[in-house]
Amino acid sequence: MKKNLVVAIVLLSSLVGFAQNGPKIVFKAQDNTIDYGKVYKDNDNGVRVFEFTNTGNAPLIITNVQSTCGCTVPSKPKEPIMPGKSDKIEVKYNMATGPIRKSITVESNAVNHENGTVHLKIKGEVLEREEVNVLEKKKVGPVQ
Repeated sequence: MKKNLVVAIVLLSSLVGFAQNGPKIVFKAQDNTIDYGKVYKDNDNGVRVFEFTNTGNAPLIITNVQSTCGCTVPSKPKEPIMPGKSDKIEVKYNMATGPIRKSITVESNAVNHENGTVHLKIKGEVLEREEVNVLEKKKVGPVQ
């Protein structure tokens, strides 16, 4: 009985250790979100960078990165990211005026996320400056 218990404990311990081996992706952005804040369309190119590190013990392979719409274009690393190394996923938003609420899905071989899938988010608001026509006659209020 004691031998069976010892064997079961050793087997469970090795399974737990095995489950934690492999590549792990950890993003620097808090909650995997980048906040653009309030930005003006004419002052911002819309590019932001999600930095990450492979904290695992095997090469990390990013197989796919896609956005929820065509207004957000992500780019992924082409080469595997070795253990302890960092890389980035660049995201370009088209800076359409209005609120930004977009999601980017990263698919990889990371063992620290279900199916290796991580969801990234961008948020913020794009503003447009009011055009001032210097030739337009200004309205004057009532004289008091």
